Amino acid sequence: REGRRVERIPRTAAAAAKAPQLAPVSKFFYSPSLRLRDWGMPSAVSGGGGGGGGGNHAGSGGGNGNNMNPQTNEECGIRDVWRHNLDEEFRTIRHIVQKYHYVAMDTEFPGVVARPVGEFRSSADYQYQFLRCNVDLLRIIQLGLTFMDEEGHTPPGFSTWQFNFKFNLNEDMYAQDSIDLLQNSGIQFKKHEEDGIDPLDFAELLMTSGIVLMDNIKWLSFHSGYDFGYLLKLLTDQNLPAEESDFFELLRIYFPTIYDVKYLMKSCKNLKGGLQEVADQLELRRVGPQHQAGSDSLLTGMAFFKMREMFFEDNIDNAKYCGHLYGLGTSFIVNGSNNTGSSNTNSNSNANMGGGGGGAGSNANTNTGSGTTGTSGTGTGGNGGNTGGSSTTNSNANNNNNNNNNNTNSSSANNYHDNGETNATS
Repeated sequence: REGRRVERIPRTAAAAAKAPQLAPVSKFFYSPSLRLRDWGMPSAVSGGGGGGGGGNHAGSGGGNGNNMNPQTNEECGIRDVWRHNLDEEFRTIRHIVQKYHYVAMDTEFPGVVARPVGEFRSSADYQYQFLRCNVDLLRIIQLGLTFMDEEGHTPPGFSTWQFNFKFNLNEDMYAQDSIDLLQNSGIQFKKHEEDGIDPLDFAELLMTSGIVLMDNIKWLSFHSGYDFGYLLKLLTDQNLPAEESDFFELLRIYFPTIYDVKYLMKSCKNLKGGLQEVADQLELRRVGPQHQAGSDSLLTGMAFFKMREMFFEDNIDNAKYCGHLYGLGTSFIVNGSNNTGSSNTNSNSNANMGGGGGGAGSNANTNTGSGTTGTSGTGTGGNGGNTGGSSTTNSNANNNNNNNNNNTNSSSANNYHDNGETNATS
């Protein structure tokens, strides 16, 4: 919208020196302590078991963070896909998808580096614009796809394909802590630079694979606004739509049936936390290296089928759950009914970007009734500014421990990739 702009963090120290006009880092929704989403399973930045309720991709807390005897992807049934074997593996996928119609998905991406500044109609609008500006600026690093049948069974041999995209640390933008976590999790950035998949080549093969644009394919994900944002960017070779409603319309076209496990958890008593924490509660065992997209996608699929059995009597109401992405405020139309307004988006909401398990984070408290727009503070637990109707901007950087300033009567927490991990930060 007119009046909006995006503020970016300088990519390198050299770039920062050339751009003194940029605001200090504390003004952005970014913290030097921000970690990748820590599901124990997913993203490029999945977190290891931290000390308390961490998040999805970058720091899922409390879970079994490390495998005592880690296996390779091949030993776990996870096929690594690079530029040299992309065509061959898609031939296999085109055959697999004829029987296995459930596709569990996860991505790894290089964190978050920017936030939108300007006027926003609501906190839901702000959340989408935050997602949009970061997806538009950054490149995907990994995509994991796991195939399952109606009973949750995987194909014999390989069940999961982990696509490794071209990424150059010298040229592409990223959040440093996200890259550090991914490197510590086994991501080989040198190989991504030399043998990474070209996004256009991948998109062409994905379009003809039989897994997108198909009504019979059911996509499984976990807190997946950013995941599907990157997939839509790949498939369209364009920036994301300016309006959230147009984003969901594209989503409906390419992915007609989506179940977000984090959204399903709203109806599952006592289930809480990030992916790894949920898996622990469901007594699921991770397969494959933690903090990589392949293993995370497999764990997401396992969690879906276990939850469907335990909480939904093996029958999930599409009109109620299909098409919702946790953390975003709308959904697309299913069976003639428009399911709008995700309950985790209210007039006052906390967009919690903090690291899981006691890690530092920055919160943006959105007060749609106020007249000023404040930037977030950075700290453990973090606190932020009030977003309102005027374009006046006040910058507040606060370093407080577990200090949330709620200036409104009701507020709800929107955790980025669960409990503050960043996907990729995923």
